[in-house]
Amino acid sequence: MQKDEIADILKEIGVFLELKGENPFKTRAYQNGARTLEGLTESLEVLIEEERLGKVKGIGSALAEKITELSTTGKLAYYDDLKASIPEGLIAMLNIPGLGPKKVKAVHEKLGIDTVEALEEACKENRLAELPGFGKKTETKILEGIEFRRNYASHHHISAALALADPILDQLRAHPDVIRCSTAGSLRRHKEIIRDIDFLVSSKTPESIIEFFTSQPGIISISAKGDTKASVILEGGIQGDLRVVSDAEYPFAQAYFTGSKEHNIAMRQRAIARGLRLNEYGLFKSKEETRDPKLRVECNTEEDIFAKLDLAYIPPELREDKGEFEAGEANAIPRLIEWTNLKGSLHNHSNWSDGAESLAEIAAYMSELGCEYWAITDHSRSSFQANGLDEARLRKQIDEVAEVNRDLKANGDSFRLLTGTEVDILKERLDFDDELLGQLDVVVASLHVAGSNEADNTKRLIAAAENPQVHMLGHLTGRLLLRRDAYPINQDAVMDACAETGTWLELNANPYRFDLDWRLWQQAKAKGIKCVINTDAHRNEHAGFLRLGTGIARKGWLTAGDVINTLPLAKLRKELAKKRSRN
Repeated sequence: MQKDEIADILKEIGVFLELKGENPFKTRAYQNGARTLEGLTESLEVLIEEERLGKVKGIGSALAEKITELSTTGKLAYYDDLKASIPEGLIAMLNIPGLGPKKVKAVHEKLGIDTVEALEEACKENRLAELPGFGKKTETKILEGIEFRRNYASHHHISAALALADPILDQLRAHPDVIRCSTAGSLRRHKEIIRDIDFLVSSKTPESIIEFFTSQPGIISISAKGDTKASVILEGGIQGDLRVVSDAEYPFAQAYFTGSKEHNIAMRQRAIARGLRLNEYGLFKSKEETRDPKLRVECNTEEDIFAKLDLAYIPPELREDKGEFEAGEANAIPRLIEWTNLKGSLHNHSNWSDGAESLAEIAAYMSELGCEYWAITDHSRSSFQANGLDEARLRKQIDEVAEVNRDLKANGDSFRLLTGTEVDILKERLDFDDELLGQLDVVVASLHVAGSNEADNTKRLIAAAENPQVHMLGHLTGRLLLRRDAYPINQDAVMDACAETGTWLELNANPYRFDLDWRLWQQAKAKGIKCVINTDAHRNEHAGFLRLGTGIARKGWLTAGDVINTLPLAKLRKELAKKRSRN
């Protein structure tokens, strides 16, 4: 088991202990141990092998034993027993936004509530308001949280869906009876949130493909199994649906099951206007619905289908009926950005704040990936929960970045770390003064503590954009998909300020954020605002978010020319200097 997974279990143990009313020092020991583990600069395996883990400050011998058990066996009896001792309903309550272990413990002990349903009923009857530390507002927030979780119970982040879909798709591709295969639906359109995973296969022997698909690892249960269709439940509760068609039908099924409902309606209408009928089985020379293969217009690929309907090829990400038909008719579909166009990320964290790796480890990893640069933008001092840097620590980090870069140069490596900060946007100012910000290569300004007042939030963001030292605004709306709604802000006003000042907007590629939303990028682009696709990485493996973020950028119709971090380092430095020269 990896150290990140172990840290998550330690955090969970701390929550469970708090739920049971254990000594708060014991609870905090697990939370502190998790943070220490995440920030280790040495290999966990080496520390265990050399029996030095217990000597690491913040861990100790008792915790070291549990970490060792998890690392070497992948299990921990203490954790399993602790979790089993807590009613499942209480654990489910912890997933309700705004309801922590102390409040769950209180409603359980005082009111005997041990299920989400009982909690909801108690809130509706105003029984929670009588408890110390609660109130009418708390009841309202809990009810809103329950409704939020209920509405999104069958929704999943695209990152989770891709992690399950990719291995299955690889197995299907390797099957000797598979002619062509792909995903379809919202996953192929790269929607940020998906309900299920659609697989499409062409084959002459559908029975063998169905049997193969339903026997794949990671399938929890089989919901349906027919001659050409199957539905399964995958890990995490995501439904997977497979359709097997003939190869002649494949391009039509691929187009039909990929497009949004609105896109498909428009496609069918275009066919009717040309005396044709389009459905999942083909494009037919007919005025009535049909599946007659004799009437099917020959199309070997999706490109052929679009051409028959007098359209340029429309990439899957754009098939949302949001302007793609007008562009397709005018042969004006842009060449969308590819993830390989990106040269690095300009918003990332190290173990100086709440990241996992050292500067040297990050540099080695990103250089090996083939990046040209990687900005280190650790949190500023006001983000104390994230171990934010004060002025002295930031100056020291600047020196260490320079030292890492000297070592890279000495070894003939052209990769470079860039200095930076993710500076908090406070009520009346930024968390660092302009003199210090001016010494950094990259400055990301982010609103981490927003209020409920839209005007105030908007004013703070505009002020940050107007600061000549700020290059970009980070995760503009602060949303966390399936967890937290966006802050109330006037996005039009903020965009206008960014356009006026030359400030960039971030497309935060963390799959819980994807902020700015893809639906707004055409508007931002029209105003002349440049995008920066950033990973907001807290671990080296988060570099993979660049690929996810690029999919969202493609949905927003962005090209390589619209995205700043497609530039090589020398040109990037010139663009970074432009904002400051406008002062």
